[in-house]
Amino acid sequence: MRKPGKASSSGLPLLLVSDGRGDVFEVPELRMAGMSLNECRLPAPEDLVEMPVGSNLYVLPCRVPVGYDPSSKRFVDLPEYGGRKVFAVAAFMAPAYLQILRSAYRTADGAPRLPLYSYTAVGWKNGKFVCAGMRIDRDVRQDLALVDIKKVEREAAVMLKKYPKNRLVRHLVGNCVLRYGCPAARNFSLGRFECPLPVSRACNSSCLGCLSKQPATAGFPAPHERICFTPEPWEVAEVAVQHLERADQPVVSFGQGCEGEPLTEGDLLEESIRLIRKRTDRGIVNLNTNASRPDVLERLCRAGLDSVRVSLSSARKKYYDLYYRPGGYSFDDVVESMRICRGYGRWTSANYLMFPGFTDDPEEMKALDGLVSKTGLSMIQTRNLNIDPERYIAAMGLPDRSGASVGIRSWVDHVRKRHPRLKLGYFNPSQKTMRPG
Repeated sequence: MRKPGKASSSGLPLLLVSDGRGDVFEVPELRMAGMSLNECRLPAPEDLVEMPVGSNLYVLPCRVPVGYDPSSKRFVDLPEYGGRKVFAVAAFMAPAYLQILRSAYRTADGAPRLPLYSYTAVGWKNGKFVCAGMRIDRDVRQDLALVDIKKVEREAAVMLKKYPKNRLVRHLVGNCVLRYGCPAARNFSLGRFECPLPVSRACNSSCLGCLSKQPATAGFPAPHERICFTPEPWEVAEVAVQHLERADQPVVSFGQGCEGEPLTEGDLLEESIRLIRKRTDRGIVNLNTNASRPDVLERLCRAGLDSVRVSLSSARKKYYDLYYRPGGYSFDDVVESMRICRGYGRWTSANYLMFPGFTDDPEEMKALDGLVSKTGLSMIQTRNLNIDPERYIAAMGLPDRSGASVGIRSWVDHVRKRHPRLKLGYFNPSQKTMRPG
């Protein structure tokens, strides 16, 4: 293993490992390490945050933990400890938190692929779990500590009784709230913040990290099942209107993790939006999308769509294509869609999939600067990329540029300085939190 950079190990958390049988424990002799692309790094003190409520710890099978040895001043593998075989540990952080470093480990030959989560470096300090991350959005709409689960279930039952013929209500309650515990669907039950509106069974891309459909060769199942029916416009409008009329500063959003690409249902979206806006002018009607069909997006803007969030893994065509594997559209179509939405004065965000060592590489940062200037983006919503890191690196053909990346916190500082009118955050904003521009 290589020697560390300039960051000091003084006061760093202890390395966490697992015995693979349910026990997670610290190793007093070693310090927590993280990784940026393929490079081991020590987290800076300011890059550590107490593990947020609602986060999960994961044991990484067949992954040998890597820690920092302050006596030898080197990163070292730890395949065994105290006579027991041990495995690497990672945190899947709660919404609104941005990963700064991923978990440090070495993968053994024949190891299974990791499922679609993000794997943040985590350690142990002063009796608490700490992560290499930062809070990027102060919005509390998905803070688990503020959610009464029993109330969610009671209110979900009320919604079923109130709208017995609406299949979309049944899907949101039975599948999203009760089966998966979806934070957005919980807010639908509670009548607050942002309400999901899944509509599409099909998609025109084959994303490497698709959350709702994976081929049998992937080596793991998708974490969500895709919606299995297409709702009628009246069903969509009924869900949306009751939420827009009920919630404070409400948002309703097409395009969820439990569906395909909503633009493949352009006629349904257009009719639904028109029905919604005939009945209420409250709140924000938002679309989360791959932005593959500029002509459809223009129709939706004319129908009353208020905001758009465009999914991006990279601001460069080469890497965009390798991740999304688009079918029947191009990266140029995505850029044109963003320009059209801004031309109609619509709030336009990039749902930017973050990966330490790639996102903060100067070449990617330069491309993102150009994209922001070209499209006039309103916001970047940072999302930790949910994927096996080594699978992503291999599929993208990412070069080994050890030491090139500036760090995720420096990336945040750069974006804020270079684009002062651009909003950085995590959630689709309400009318109150949108800034002009």
